[in-house]
Amino acid sequence: MWLKAFHLIFMVTWFAGLFYLPRLFVYHAMTGDVVSIERFKIMERKLYFGIMMPGMVLTLLFGVWMLTDYAWELYRKEAWLHAKLTLIVLLVAYHFLCGKWLSDFARDRNSHSHVFFRWINEIPVLFLFAIVILATLKPF
Repeated sequence: MWLKAFHLIFMVTWFAGLFYLPRLFVYHAMTGDVVSIERFKIMERKLYFGIMMPGMVLTLLFGVWMLTDYAWELYRKEAWLHAKLTLIVLLVAYHFLCGKWLSDFARDRNSHSHVFFRWINEIPVLFLFAIVILATLKPF
């Protein structure tokens, strides 16, 4: 149960960043003054590398640890687990896509509007709903 507790703690940490970083991108894309732009760059960098990256790595580490310790033998043939793992791979890809947008903002090369990032900001919600439902209800 300790592994699951730490897995969930770091998953919450990771998702907090996944929810907040695109919101920062919304405000960054709307900003025109240099002081605010530089402030957003610092906030985004610290959030991504100081909170999101460790949260993702530790979530995956504890998840793989649980999987190899007991879950794989129990659930390896269960479709819900394969669906959950597929969503996690897609979530990791989304995480790194956020890192690409972070890099674009850091280099003053953002080509997206605040409206684009408002839509992007909703993606982690969909992942969270689907992953939690799969992990708790094991629907198939």
